Amino acid sequence: MYCARHHADRIISCRMDPSSGTLSCRGARLANQSPIAEYVLEHLARADQNDYVGLCIAENKLMSDLVLARLATAAPAPESVLGYDAMVGAAGFREQLSRFMERTFLGRQFPSEQIAVLNGAGSVLEDMFYALADPGDAVLVPTPSYAGFWADLETRDELRIVPVDCASADGFRLTPDRLSAALAASEHRVRVLLFTNPDNPLGKVATSAELEAVLQWAAGHDLHVVFDEIYALSVFGDTPFTSVASVRDSLGDRVHIVWAFSKDFGASGLRCGVLISENQQLLDAVNGLAYWSVVSGHTQWLLGQMIADDAFVEYYCMELRSRLGVRYREVTAALAAAGITYLEAGAAIFLLCDLREFLEEPTWEAEASLWRRLLEDTNVNITPGAACRIAEPGFFRLCYAAGPREAVLAGVVRLGEALSR
Repeated sequence: MYCARHHADRIISCRMDPSSGTLSCRGARLANQSPIAEYVLEHLARADQNDYVGLCIAENKLMSDLVLARLATAAPAPESVLGYDAMVGAAGFREQLSRFMERTFLGRQFPSEQIAVLNGAGSVLEDMFYALADPGDAVLVPTPSYAGFWADLETRDELRIVPVDCASADGFRLTPDRLSAALAASEHRVRVLLFTNPDNPLGKVATSAELEAVLQWAAGHDLHVVFDEIYALSVFGDTPFTSVASVRDSLGDRVHIVWAFSKDFGASGLRCGVLISENQQLLDAVNGLAYWSVVSGHTQWLLGQMIADDAFVEYYCMELRSRLGVRYREVTAALAAAGITYLEAGAAIFLLCDLREFLEEPTWEAEASLWRRLLEDTNVNITPGAACRIAEPGFFRLCYAAGPREAVLAGVVRLGEALSR
């Protein structure tokens, strides 16, 4: 009854709105307001400019040489990659993934039948949340957060994201009390908690105790928990990564894991995301949607060859940690020299800069004005905190692995000079 009433209300409201023109109401909404954030649109518009430095997109360009070299040595693809296969990934590829993920970050092996492969983590999230919640239901997302969750879950799934606001005063620490406050304040039925580890945009790694606290709180409220572990291998600090799969002997029906090749392997263009779940109903539902999110057979073949190469994977993971650590230290030294305050990180490919002292006033309008001024004065693009749903104006995400060393460091210098003016 809940779903039918909600759907009927939307239809009536839509039909009373003449602004849709020649499109459906949902088509008109997309045409009138893109789900793509303004900083991303600016990045795409400026990407071909010689002096542009894009530090706003979470891409790891540090490892391209190794990934491309390994993909180039792949054996010729068999004829089977030209035909249809299982929509959630070829069985052989899912078996390779199972073994690879066990030895690199999960800590234990999942049967290939509990793994689904779709064309990117965004598709994994959209399809699985389509099955976990109904239109109008809510999802708890701790903030600061990855900006893309809103587009992933609200655009076609028509869900409502309820931010769990954390505060800079204690390092944006997530606590059960903050989760409970967000749950109690929600005007919509909450079905899922989406938890990112390592964190985006903080670049921090959750401890086993923190994972347990999240699991126990969610279990006490009968909620699903989706653990986004997309940066699992990109850890270079003192706190080692712990997957939720290592914390519990069984995930059960309400705990699920998402991973992808886009971040740890810097291969966002190859579009390959992974869902791990022990919930057979969820896997069946995702399989029913997967036809529209299939990963190319040739892509599966190439990636499967790479992750099945034990020697390469071992070397790659070691080199990934080393290169990220070096770049992080170079960029933080440059930030300090430029007089830019930042929050320390130990994982992923970004950090938060604290530019609150440069705001004309502590408002979102002042943050937007500062972002625009920096972009126009320096041609350097960093992610505004509002896009990450940070509860306090003045924080900006800087993606330090998004380009060549010289360009990234030059971008930091330009930002420092502009701020000093």
